[in-house]
Amino acid sequence: MTTPAITQAMIDAYDEYTHLTLDRRGFMEKLTKLAGSGAAAAAIAPLLAASPARAAIVAEDDARLKAEDITWPGDGGDMKGYLVQPAEAGGKLGTVIVIHENRGLNPHIRDVARRMALEGFVALAPDYLSPLGGTPEDEEQARGMFSQLDPAKTVANGVATVAFLKGHEAGNGKVGAVGFCWGGGTVNTLAVNTPDLAAGVAYYGAQPNPDVVPQIQAALLLHYAGEDARINAGIEAYKAALEAAGKEFTIHVYEGAQHAFNNDTSEARYNKEAADLAWGRTVAFFKEKLA
Repeated sequence: MTTPAITQAMIDAYDEYTHLTLDRRGFMEKLTKLAGSGAAAAAIAPLLAASPARAAIVAEDDARLKAEDITWPGDGGDMKGYLVQPAEAGGKLGTVIVIHENRGLNPHIRDVARRMALEGFVALAPDYLSPLGGTPEDEEQARGMFSQLDPAKTVANGVATVAFLKGHEAGNGKVGAVGFCWGGGTVNTLAVNTPDLAAGVAYYGAQPNPDVVPQIQAALLLHYAGEDARINAGIEAYKAALEAAGKEFTIHVYEGAQHAFNNDTSEARYNKEAADLAWGRTVAFFKEKLA
């Protein structure tokens, strides 16, 4: 059977399933109607989802890096995470928090942390599901756990993570954060809640309430996908609030790209051209702001 072309409607249905109210059964029913048959829907669904088997771009045992699972004090309990740094560094380095999507700290985000460390930073990927015992292997289970998180505790754990990296022995005291999807929104929230964040990069992340934008001290780099109506609906209000408050920010919209375009484990939504361009801009931004 030839796999049918993946349409925007199919991608929108997957976004509704992963971010809004559509459950797995409802998603497959909608996908079946869009694809024309249950067999076609079954073939398309894995192309829309992320594949753990495609996660590693940088090997876990890359000799250029030193990586370890660590804990640090959070809000009322320890935070878990994955810390990566160059095996040989000539001095103190800028530090970057790598914040996961709504699937938790999975192999893909660990790989992104390794990529960031290879660029010359101390990279820490926290597991924001730590208060619930940590990210499970089952992606469906992980996604469902995010609604159980206490928003105030999530903010406090982010602030604690910034403080931890600010004082890390390998770091130079300057902390940045990059996040994707749920993590992109978390970067925006983190910027609102801690003046110790020097730089924030949000990939297709939900925007904060304009009323709190004046609290932001960090320089911001905001990446958006052109085909992401749900998230993009908040761009103009955020931009206006940032301009009115005199904040330092840059917005890039990658035309034709889908939400999650940076995630190279998702065959249907990954956009190499947009991902490479955004990553290059992200690294250059951090090298400027965290030096």
